[in-house]
Amino acid sequence: MQKIKRILFSRVMVVSVAILLQILTFIIIIYRFSNYFVIDTIFTVLSVLVVLYILNGKTNPVYKIAWIIPILTFPVFGGLFYLMLGRNGFNKKMIVRMKEISYKMDDSLNQNSQTENSLFLENKIAANQAKYIERYSICPVYNNSTTEFLSPGDKFYKHLLKELQKAEKYIFLEFFIINEGIMWNSILEILKEKAKKGVDVRVIYDDVGCLFKLPFGYDKSLESMGIKCCVFNPLKPVFSIRFNNRDHRKIAIIDGKTAYTGGVNLADEYINEIERFGHWRDSAIAVKGEAVWSFAVMFLSMWNFLRNTDNDYSIFKPTDYGVNAKENGYVQPFNDSPLDGEPVSETVYLNLINQARRYIFIETPYLIADNKMMVALSIAAKRGVDVRIMTPHIPDKWYAFAVTQSNYAELLESGVSIYEYTPGFNHGKTFVVDDEYAVVGTINLDYRSLYLHFECGVWMYKTKSVLEVKEDTLRVFDICEKITFDSIRKIPWYKKIIGLIFKIFAPIM
Repeated sequence: MQKIKRILFSRVMVVSVAILLQILTFIIIIYRFSNYFVIDTIFTVLSVLVVLYILNGKTNPVYKIAWIIPILTFPVFGGLFYLMLGRNGFNKKMIVRMKEISYKMDDSLNQNSQTENSLFLENKIAANQAKYIERYSICPVYNNSTTEFLSPGDKFYKHLLKELQKAEKYIFLEFFIINEGIMWNSILEILKEKAKKGVDVRVIYDDVGCLFKLPFGYDKSLESMGIKCCVFNPLKPVFSIRFNNRDHRKIAIIDGKTAYTGGVNLADEYINEIERFGHWRDSAIAVKGEAVWSFAVMFLSMWNFLRNTDNDYSIFKPTDYGVNAKENGYVQPFNDSPLDGEPVSETVYLNLINQARRYIFIETPYLIADNKMMVALSIAAKRGVDVRIMTPHIPDKWYAFAVTQSNYAELLESGVSIYEYTPGFNHGKTFVVDDEYAVVGTINLDYRSLYLHFECGVWMYKTKSVLEVKEDTLRVFDICEKITFDSIRKIPWYKKIIGLIFKIFAPIM
């Protein structure tokens, strides 16, 4: 009985019921008014105007189709639903605020002209890619930083613990998911100890990402421990598109000298302390040197946005990064915001695919690619590039896996090789190309990551970690199941139909 009461009066249940009641009320009102010819006509005309607006907008064609179908199917209230849910979830005031912070970010991150010129002389194609990232992500490229690829997740975890113990000035953590358990509890002990010693410890977590993981008001619990905390986009019992815009980034920064990003969240399944979907494969990248400053500015920008403060970034910039030896290569952290209208992450991926000459190895938990990505991958394979994609064999979301599998046939026909990670769930998000380029970050190959979420990654050119990503991916291909047309034929017919239906509506799911 107590368990039932906890469920009935839980935050999730209260919010869900409130939203469902709002939707139901909205539908009933529209239905009642639609009995009047004039009102019915007005709503129908509104839906037609909304469709015209969508068709002439700059949004992805897949997103347009996903909305036009339900609007034309339910013209009486379809247009109103789009106006309520189909646009960006942040109001104008918040967008203006974010732009102001972006200007400050621009002032804090300056491209070293010598580094830029050096890359241009070495490889114009690489320089053009870096220039795009610098221009639209505001993050410069560096040639005085080191990187280390960390796979699987427990390797990242051990590496992070050692660096956290060294913290003297500040620790910044920004994660989509934090869950109490072995991983987070051990990190929390270090954070509390460091906070007591005067280290500036700050944590940002996404409210939806942690909805079933952390107790309500957990940010206040952390504050009581001396750990400053912000919750991104708190879930409220109000029907709003803002639910869609999440902070999917995973960033850890220690003293401005070491930073991490990748697929690993702070929860036990990511380091296989508990099993959820078989063996959990994941990865991260450790960055040391001046490139860490880009991550620090990313974090502080988000912090200022959430707290509505105006921290002076410069006080967090180290005078000595503690890295003496330069890598033979270039490192460029970058961030992607859904508020600027520029699909940075997708463009970074497309640039790599389009410039590949020999091979492209990709790891992603979701292969929910739009037409641009599918065409780019197919054309690369058709021109003789060895394109290989690793997806999970045991999925975490059955509907996402259905869409993933619905893309297999088209890619196989073009010569793309697809591998499912047989031991379990592959959550890594990596690209490696031609022994020259690699991207490791938080970005999935799905609409949510590419268009709706705050994301980040590290673009690398000719660093030693590029080959680390390649070797690790090649090693794992050997224990994967290579998908064939026979494999696809064995998928039950009803799953194929579900996949095709969900594929149409994936952008708004």
